[in-house]
Amino acid sequence: SPLLAVCFAASCGVPGIALLTLGVNPLTGALGAFNIFLYTCCYTPLKRMSIANTWVGAVVGAIPPVMGWTAATGSLDTGALLLGGILYSWQFPHFNALSWGLREDYSRGGYCMMSVTHPRLCRRVALRHCLALIGLSTVAPLLDITTWTFPIISLPINLYISYLGFRFYRDADRSSSRKLFFCSLWHLPMLLLVMFSCKKSFLEKEDKGDLLSGSHGRAMEIRLP
Repeated sequence: SPLLAVCFAASCGVPGIALLTLGVNPLTGALGAFNIFLYTCCYTPLKRMSIANTWVGAVVGAIPPVMGWTAATGSLDTGALLLGGILYSWQFPHFNALSWGLREDYSRGGYCMMSVTHPRLCRRVALRHCLALIGLSTVAPLLDITTWTFPIISLPINLYISYLGFRFYRDADRSSSRKLFFCSLWHLPMLLLVMFSCKKSFLEKEDKGDLLSGSHGRAMEIRLP
C-alpha cells in the first residue's frame, strides 16, 4: 500500500541522512536529503507530465558521485562538479538508448518520454552528450584533477560511444539503440577507472602549493630591508 511504501522509505531515508550528516559531514547529508526530495517530489511526478523528467533524473543520477567527493574532501569544488558532469552527460546516451526499445511500453503506461513524444530529440540529445563526454574529459587536466594522459587515454572509448551515438541518431532503429545502451554499461566504469589511474595526487598539489608559497615568501624577503 502507499502507506507501507512511505513508511519503508522513511525508515531507510531518515537514518541514512542522519548517518551521512553525523558520520561523514553535514554537506554530504544535505546533498543526500536534496536528492531524495528531487527524486520523489520532482522526478517521479514529472514522468507523467513532461519530458523534462529525463533532465531532472540525470541530475538525480549525477549527485551520488558528488556526494562521494564531498565525503572525501568536505568541499563542493571543481572536482565534485566534474564528476557530477560526467555522470550527468553519460545518462543521456544510456537512458535514451534504453527507452528507445521500450517506447510502446512507456506509451501504454502514460509516461512522457522523449523516445515517445520527441523521437528525433531523443536521438539528438543522446549524441550531444556523447560528444560532451569528450569535452568533460579534456577539462579534467585543465582543472588540475587529472594528468593530461586522461583525455588522451579516454579518447578512444569516448570516440567509440560517440560513433554509436551517431549511428543511433542516423539509423533510429532498435539495433543501433541496443548497441549504444550496452556500450554505455562498460563505458562508464572504464572511463572512471582511467580517470582514477590518471588522477593528480593531493600530496602533489600540496607540494606545488607549498613551493609557490615558498617562492612568494622568498620574493617578499628580498623586498624587505
